[in-house]
Amino acid sequence: MYRWQRHIYDATRKFYLLGRDGLVAGLKPPAGGSVLEIGCGTGRNLIRIARAYPQARCYGLDISEEMLATARQAVAKAGLSERITLAQADATSFEPRVLFGHDEFNRVVVSYALSMIPPWREALAEAMRVVAPGGSLHIVDFGDQAQLPQAFRAALNRWLALFHVTPRPDLAEAVALLGGEAGASSRTERPFYGYAVLAVATKP
Repeated sequence: MYRWQRHIYDATRKFYLLGRDGLVAGLKPPAGGSVLEIGCGTGRNLIRIARAYPQARCYGLDISEEMLATARQAVAKAGLSERITLAQADATSFEPRVLFGHDEFNRVVVSYALSMIPPWREALAEAMRVVAPGGSLHIVDFGDQAQLPQAFRAALNRWLALFHVTPRPDLAEAVALLGGEAGASSRTERPFYGYAVLAVATKP
């Protein structure tokens, strides 16, 4: 699907992938810390993270080699190839030490990817697994849209289905449950009248 869409992905998605910049602003990794994005796509978020936190080392994985081709070009053009490392991998099963030389990361980011991964709970569990002690998992995705007009919700979900996107209405609850099992505290926001959900789980 992304063989052609990757060329216009960032230009078109900026209008409806809301909350991504707020997620980046809230990361605040420690000096010299590491940030992993699961489902990094075109590298748009990683570039913003690297620029916002110049002392952090950034990593990204995606299952689509087509998207990674665009990400590599974007990272090189931004002059950030020394600080952003990219790899192809499945979000539901990956070995970070093999890919990046690290077992855990201070911040793990999943931005509008869980709604595109059928076994999304497995991907969520993998994301939590690689959060370092004292680190945090940051997720933004489509919310339950509970405060939006019903006609708008129906039209949005029909349109999203054309791109194999399925909002996860119980995402916040899943993060809280998984975080609790890992001893993590969690918090959730539902900005834009529930259009998006932003969840953060912090390990002790």
